[in-house]
Amino acid sequence: MIRVVLPAHLRTLARVGSEVQVDVSGQASQCSLLDALEAAYPMLRGTIRDPISKRRRPFVRFFACQVDLSHESPEAPLPEVVSSGTEPIYVVGAMAGG
Repeated sequence: MIRVVLPAHLRTLARVGSEVQVDVSGQASQCSLLDALEAAYPMLRGTIRDPISKRRRPFVRFFACQVDLSHESPEAPLPEVVSSGTEPIYVVGAMAGG
């Protein structure tokens, strides 16, 4: 099970607490994690990534182990401590503006 911490607006949409757990089959990557998250919580489809291209939304970031994973390849393996459930991965809505 992979632990995922969602931002408040996505927690409200999915009607969950601050952290959810999803089971990823095979090698855990951002892509397989988001596939499992969207399968478990269909209301999140299109909120984190584009439903057609599967590309991350511009103002969404992924953090784990105090590292920004946002610009890693979506197929790159997640850190072992994330795939084992020891550490969560954080989905963060970036702030913009002036």
